[in-house]
Amino acid sequence: MAVPKRKVSKARRDKRRSNLWKLEAPTLVKCDRCGSYKRPHRVCPECGYYKGREVVKKVED
Repeated sequence: MAVPKRKVSKARRDKRRSNLWKLEAPTLVKCDRCGSYKRPHRVCPECGYYKGREVVKKVED
């Protein structure tokens, strides 16, 4: 049977696992109506539209 000759140190073990925890930047797409960037499949935070329909009323200041 294959048995490790020595215990793997915590530093060596953690270095091997370090690339599993990298965060990815969120995907952004341009809004069809106003052109601002938003997350896909979500209401645009700038204009309140989703799939060409107004979903959230935006109050003008």
